[in-house]
Amino acid sequence: MTILYEDNHIIIVNKESGEIVQGDKTGDTPLSEAVKADIKERYAKPGNVFLGVVHRLDRPVSGVVVFAKTSKALTRLNDMFREGMVRKTYWAITQQRPNPEVGTIEGWLTRNEKQNKSYMHDKEKPGAKKAVLNYKTITSSERYVLLEVELLTGRHHQIRCQLAAIGCPIKGDLKYGARRSNPDGSISLMARKVEFEHPVSHQLISVEAPVPKDNLWRDLTSAIP
Repeated sequence: MTILYEDNHIIIVNKESGEIVQGDKTGDTPLSEAVKADIKERYAKPGNVFLGVVHRLDRPVSGVVVFAKTSKALTRLNDMFREGMVRKTYWAITQQRPNPEVGTIEGWLTRNEKQNKSYMHDKEKPGAKKAVLNYKTITSSERYVLLEVELLTGRHHQIRCQLAAIGCPIKGDLKYGARRSNPDGSISLMARKVEFEHPVSHQLISVEAPVPKDNLWRDLTSAIP
């Protein structure tokens, strides 16, 4: 586990693809429990360790995850995420170049629980939630394109669904139209950066995750101007 930032109130870690943030029906050990165990061991804490889950990343996604170490921080961070006071930047690899290369995707998402999949609609409909993101093309190779996404709302599978809706499914994301899966089961999407005002000290926190350790990520990011 890679700790990207820690103080008395929050801890920010880098999630690897394949890890789950919070426990689910698979029964696999979630990242939240691993972080709690790590805190308990490093600080020799007796009894239970408090750790609040503030937000989540899909299992095949890697990158920045913020946890609260105190109830005060959890309450305030929950409000900040809900009210859009946390700036979330993602990087995604696609095979198709978006047209235009810089833009905004706005629509209404509905979620199919049985399929664990979201669908985008141009107009509001019952049960739909408004979803907005900004994207821009950072760099490309002969076969792949690296996009930067600023998530303005936090909906189920939002980036995956909305990029697919403009003809740019994320590499490895079979659920949303990718041609083939990635060998390790990941999808080529990472939570690259979070920026927010510290919920207690009010200092600006800006934390960036390292890119996944594979050749495609390395080659594309090394080509960034």
